[in-house]
Amino acid sequence: MKVVILAGGKGTRFVEETVYKPKPMIEICGKPILWHIMNWYASFGYTEFIICCGYKGKMIKEYFLNYFMENSSVRIDLQTGKLHWLFGSVEPWKVTLVNTGLDTPTAGRLLQVRKYIDSDTFMLTYGDGVGDVNINELLQYHHSSGKIATVSVTKPEGRFGAVKIDDQTGLVQGFREKARVDQSWVNIGFAVFSTDVFDYLGNGSSMLEQRPYEKLADDGQMSAYHHQGFWSPMDTIKDKLYLENLVKSNNAPWIVKR
Repeated sequence: MKVVILAGGKGTRFVEETVYKPKPMIEICGKPILWHIMNWYASFGYTEFIICCGYKGKMIKEYFLNYFMENSSVRIDLQTGKLHWLFGSVEPWKVTLVNTGLDTPTAGRLLQVRKYIDSDTFMLTYGDGVGDVNINELLQYHHSSGKIATVSVTKPEGRFGAVKIDDQTGLVQGFREKARVDQSWVNIGFAVFSTDVFDYLGNGSSMLEQRPYEKLADDGQMSAYHHQGFWSPMDTIKDKLYLENLVKSNNAPWIVKR
């Protein structure tokens, strides 16, 4: 089963780094977040990826084109130019890299990779967030629902304190940290689709989360897989530092223990 990863956006909220590289190539402790996402899927046995490239997509292509060389030892005969690979330790992944345009909406990016999807069911996620979603349970839930689309949802960790205010006087009555249970459910990607989803994409001129998802919901063809574990986007430098600290402290839930 193929895993489609949306990796073409400009990442305008992370301009500190996205002025130089696409957001999926921003590193968490030496590895692009894109690699971390792929490694999580691969830990469940899903190793065929379709990456929708766009903004600075050349850097994503170069990363994978050079991946074997960067992670292998090699002997080079400078006179003949012959290479002899001594040792290589790389993941057994198959990666299809597709240029889907600079400003193409996500529905349009998905339409452009349709020809590379060769099964009735495929998965899709965003290239800028990590989580410990149980992919096997997600797929089981999708198949049992009988729907065209399943999206993973979670209640993110509270980032802002809640203030209780008296409506009559305007006086502050108290403060408390906004707990996870108080948050709204949010879409975190980690989606599963049947190929019938392409009937909902129209000409691809909108974002997936707009008309396509709304029409699927209106038709009763979208289910929600409730993820209670870890998930975090990487939208800002603060997010990156948070994720890196989790890795450095050996507390990163998405890191596969081998």
